[in-house]
Amino acid sequence: MDDASPSPAQPDAASTPDPVERMAAAASRDYDLSVADRLVRRPMPTLDIVNERMLRHFRVGLFKFIHRSAEISIAPVEVLSYADFIGSLAAPTSYSIMSMRPLRGSCLVVCEAGLVSTLVDALYGGACKMQAPMEGRDFSPTEQRVIQRLVGIVAADYNRAWKDIYPIELALQRCETHVQFVNVAAPAEKVVVTTLKIVVGDFEGAVRICLPYGTLDPIRDVLYGAQQAQAMAEDRRWVTLLTREIQAAEVTLVAELAKPEVTVGQLLAMKPGDFIQFDRSPQIVASVDGTPVFACHYGTHNARYALRIDESLRGDDPHWLGGNHVH
Repeated sequence: MDDASPSPAQPDAASTPDPVERMAAAASRDYDLSVADRLVRRPMPTLDIVNERMLRHFRVGLFKFIHRSAEISIAPVEVLSYADFIGSLAAPTSYSIMSMRPLRGSCLVVCEAGLVSTLVDALYGGACKMQAPMEGRDFSPTEQRVIQRLVGIVAADYNRAWKDIYPIELALQRCETHVQFVNVAAPAEKVVVTTLKIVVGDFEGAVRICLPYGTLDPIRDVLYGAQQAQAMAEDRRWVTLLTREIQAAEVTLVAELAKPEVTVGQLLAMKPGDFIQFDRSPQIVASVDGTPVFACHYGTHNARYALRIDESLRGDDPHWLGGNHVH
């Protein structure tokens, strides 16, 4: 009989994880490379609001430019790589590089050659039923001037659309026709593209606004805050309208010349032809609905009784009735 006690069980070497593997497992995490794309591709409600305003302003601006009605629509916002965007454009195309103050970086306003040719025809009294061939040539000086005017209208209307949300200002830096001189973003960088489709006569063209997402990143919270942007715009719009209505309201300015004190007996004894004596104050207070507004002197001006304003009693705030009507 063997009295030797059994030896303790030895740990299985295969079941014991290696320390290096344990450290690697603790430090590693799954990373989805498509997360960034999903953040860019998610709906941007604020940008939709801006585009709707841009469409309204641009309809008016284009009509004033060509003095002809045009059908204008706006396509849904696209998010794609800069290389894909540039590759989708046919030559020749006008590329206008724009600054985006106060944001860093630049954006593009792209005008199709067919649209430029149609606008030139409209400006010179044509019926917009024929297009000049554009293949194999650059834009003429006349076409370049039309492009600059069109880009100026687009920039002004886009700035107005952003005004109540964020003070973005597009400003023309230069125009190019060769894509190799246009580098507002890296080829793989995502860009946000707004397309304005324009139909004049028998021809259709487009103006595209290309915004690099990296340039918009500092105002990302603004882009995704639809309710905030809408509320800000509506609040400011109502404040403006209310201010105009208040300034147009008529009020009664009352200036009391004197306040004589009489007894009830004297008042009851008065009859037509009696005189009420009083001492006129050297300075008279003019008020609106009991609120003092001006300190005045009473006298005549141009053969009429008048009040000369000596001092304003409404305080130092120039916007007491809203806006700049106080001079």
